[in-house]
Formats: sequence, structure tokens, C-alpha cells
Amino acid sequence: MSIPLIAQNNINSVLDSIEANNTTLKSLRLTADAQKLGNKTSIYLDNPEVEFNYLWGKPGNIGSRTDINIKQTFDIPTISGMKSRVANGQNTLIEFQYKADRMNILLEAKQYCIDLVYFNALKRELDVRLQHAETIAKGYKDRLDRGDANRLEYNKIQLNLASVLGELSRVEVERNALLSQLRRLNGGVDIALDEDQFVQAQLPLNFNDWYAEAEQKNPVLAYIKQEIEVGKSQVSLSKASNWPTFSTGYMSEKVVGQQYQGFTVGISIPLWENKNRVKQAKVAVSAAESREADRKQQFYSQLQSLYNRANGLKVIAEKYRQSLANVNNTDLLKKALDTGEISLLDYIVEIGLYYTTVNQALEAERDYQKAIAELSAVEL
Repeated sequence: MSIPLIAQNNINSVLDSIEANNTTLKSLRLTADAQKLGNKTSIYLDNPEVEFNYLWGKPGNIGSRTDINIKQTFDIPTISGMKSRVANGQNTLIEFQYKADRMNILLEAKQYCIDLVYFNALKRELDVRLQHAETIAKGYKDRLDRGDANRLEYNKIQLNLASVLGELSRVEVERNALLSQLRRLNGGVDIALDEDQFVQAQLPLNFNDWYAEAEQKNPVLAYIKQEIEVGKSQVSLSKASNWPTFSTGYMSEKVVGQQYQGFTVGISIPLWENKNRVKQAKVAVSAAESREADRKQQFYSQLQSLYNRANGLKVIAEKYRQSLANVNNTDLLKKALDTGEISLLDYIVEIGLYYTTVNQALEAERDYQKAIAELSAVEL
């Protein structure tokens, strides 16, 4: 037996469909867009203030007084630019977070697809085994009717048949569960994936060279790195917030027989409002730098462990493929049983050993594919 190969574009099509239909991703996209707009709302000038006063005089013969005051508060241009840079940096953080969430959802879907391909392949094998088991069961029923076989041998064959039927039922349950999970990720839309072959995934030859590229693509690490940049911008903005803010406007005062009007200028000096704000921003940057160092170390160790595991699984899968490439004992064992060269018990033991090896080969291939999927998650 050879391990079959699957057209990778079929899984990619499933992932494309899930990306388009997944309700969680749609919700995350809308939430991200709303947050990005929210970050942009704080970079503009404060609202202008318009004040109107109408005051009655007492005694009444002195008339009334009318005041009009229009004022606009503004920061110096340097602070306005800093606010814009901080907002843009925060929006970049939101995009990295969305990419990380998207990567996790698509990785989950890909793992389900790999499991589904595995169970499809196992079902294909079990369908062949069922044919063999039914043929032998029918032959032993005829021999029992002729008196050439005893009831004990016939019962063993029936148990073997029941075992294959039970395994087929279990596989069908697993397949339906996986299809249900994929339907959930696909926004309730059914997904068909009938392939029963794996593409021969390639493991990177050099881990460190591959890791250097993967590190640059990982949205989680990019998020932390960007978080540091935003923190540094926030430090600069906090320092600049200690600078005065200015206001200018127009004022008019009108009383009986007199009117005053002209421009007004004001200044606000932040003596207490920004206390500890710079210190807090600096501590936040230090915390982000510490998180970056920790995440990089964790990411490196995790991928190195996955790489070593994938490499080991690759060796195992290749050994199974080589062992089964030119070995298929099912027909030989049946002929030997029919001609009386081996006993029924020997047949069941030998065919069971072969089936177990085939199952282990499929499991090794599946595990290798899933390990590769985790390693290449940043490319989804």
C-alpha cells in the first residue's frame, strides 16, 4: 500500500470559503473597523464653544445686557501630529490582532480538514476490508452448510466482519462530527471534502533560516513590536501634554447705549492634570518590551519543538510508506486460507497485523500533516 496524495487546493478552497462565511471573522472585522474609527475621533480639535448671555437690569430703567462669546481651544501643531501618529499606531495594533484571530480560526479549520481527509482515507481502507470480510464470511457460510467448517470457525469470521462494520460506523460518526465543525466555521453552510489523499508536505530544511522568516510574519509578535512603538509615541505625547493649550475667540458685550467687542486669547497650564502620566507611559513601554522578549522566546521554543516533532513524524511516515509500498498481503492470505495453507486463526492474526500497520501509517501521515499545518500557520 502507498500513502495516497490529496490535491492541496481543495483544502485551500475550504479555507477560502470559511474566511468568507465565518461569522466570528465578520464580527471581528466590524469590531476592528469600529475601534479604528474610535481611535481617530480623539485627534481632532475640541468643539468650539458658543456662549450667549441675556441679563435683565435692575432697576428696570438701566436696560438689559447682552453677551456673546465664541471660543476655540487648540493644541500646538506638534501635539496634533503626535496624536495622529498614536492613533495610526493603535489602528495598526488592531489589524495585527485581527490577523492573529483570523490565523487561529483558519488553523482550526485546516486541522479539521486534515482529520477529515484521514477519516476519508480510513473509510476507503475499511470499505476494501469489508469486501474481503464479507467474501470470506459467505465462503465459510457455504462451507458450514456443506459440513466443511465448524460453528466455531464460522463465529470467528462473523466477529471479524462485525469488527469491520463497527469500525466503519465509528469512522462515519467521526466524519459527521468534523463536517459539523466545518459547517459551524463556515457560517452554517455545508462543506464537502471527500478527498482521501494527502499532499506530501515539505518540512523546511534549516529551522533557524525558516524561523527568521516566520518570526517576521507572525502577527502576535508583530503586535507586541508595534505595541512598543505605540508606547514610545505615547511617552512623547504625554511629555508634550505638559505644554500649555491655547484658546482664541470672539467676545461681544452690549449694554444700553454701549457695545464692546473684540478678540479673546486664553492659555491653560496643566499643573496637575497630567501628573504621573509620563511615568505611566514609560512603565507601559518597559512592560511591552518585557512581553516582547518573553513572547519571542516562547515562540522560538514552541516552533522548535513543533519542528522537531514534525521531523520525527516525517521519518515515521516515510518508513511506513516504504514498508507498505510493495506489500499487500490481503489477497495472498485469502488464497492461503482457501487452499488450507494457513488456519483461520493464523489468517485473522496476520490480516489484523497488516491492517494495524496500515492504520498506523495513516495516523503517522495525519499527525505529520497537522504538525506542518501548525508550523505554517503564519502563512494562512
